Parts: sequence; C-alpha cells; structure tokens
Amino acid sequence: MKRLIRSYVGLLFAAFVLAGFAAQPAMAQDKAKAAKAAKAEKGKATVKVLHDDDKVRVVEATFKPGDEGANVARPLRVVRALKGGTLQRTYPDGKTEKVAWNTGEVKVQPPATPFTPKNVGKSDIVLYAVFVKEPKK
Repeated sequence: MKRLIRSYVGLLFAAFVLAGFAAQPAMAQDKAKAAKAAKAEKGKATVKVLHDDDKVRVVEATFKPGDEGANVARPLRVVRALKGGTLQRTYPDGKTEKVAWNTGEVKVQPPATPFTPKNVGKSDIVLYAVFVKEPKK
C-alpha cells in the first residue's frame, strides 16, 4: 500500500513539474503582449492609471516631444509636474493656449471644456494627476 501511495505521489509531483515548465513560455508570451500594449502609439501620450475608484482617478501621463493626449472633458483635478515642459492646449473651436510646467510645480485646475494637449517642447513631460469624480446620484 505504501509503495502505491509513493508511486502515486511521485507521478503527481512529476505532473506538476511538467505543467510548470509547459506554462512558463505561455506566461512569458503574456508578459511580452502586456509590454507591447503598455507602449504608446507613436505620437500619443502614455497614460498609466495608478488608481481608480468612485471618488478619484489617479494617472501618470508622459508626453514625448510632439505627443498628443486624448481630447476629453477634464473634471476638477490636481496636477503635479514630475518633469516639466510646455504643453499646448487646442480647444474644439480652434483656440490654442500654451501652459508651462516647472518640475515639482502643483496646479489645482477647475473643470475644463475638452481640449487636446500636445507637447510642443524638446523634452519629455511627465504629469501626475488626481481627477476628482462627481458623486453618483
């Protein structure tokens, strides 16, 4: 009886080891796909969501020179420049304005109409933003 149990455990152990080796390449492929998905499209800002719940959304946005962000309505937000530079905002009516960010600077910005931000400088800009969400009714 002990011999039967020992051989069963041995086979079970071998099966788990083989399953681990078989799953490893699949997990590596999943990591490669995730890394590709994390890379931004050329000309688009990279936005990494750090936290999102029913009260706030926290993101880190990286703009390489020439990159544009999404054209969406902006709620009340607090933004800190981790790496400064100059962004140009383009509004739907064609109006533009330049916004300079100094590294370490914090701005509290009121809700804004939709605009498209674009890095018009020569260096990367990294912004850490906390968007305050409207309470659900």
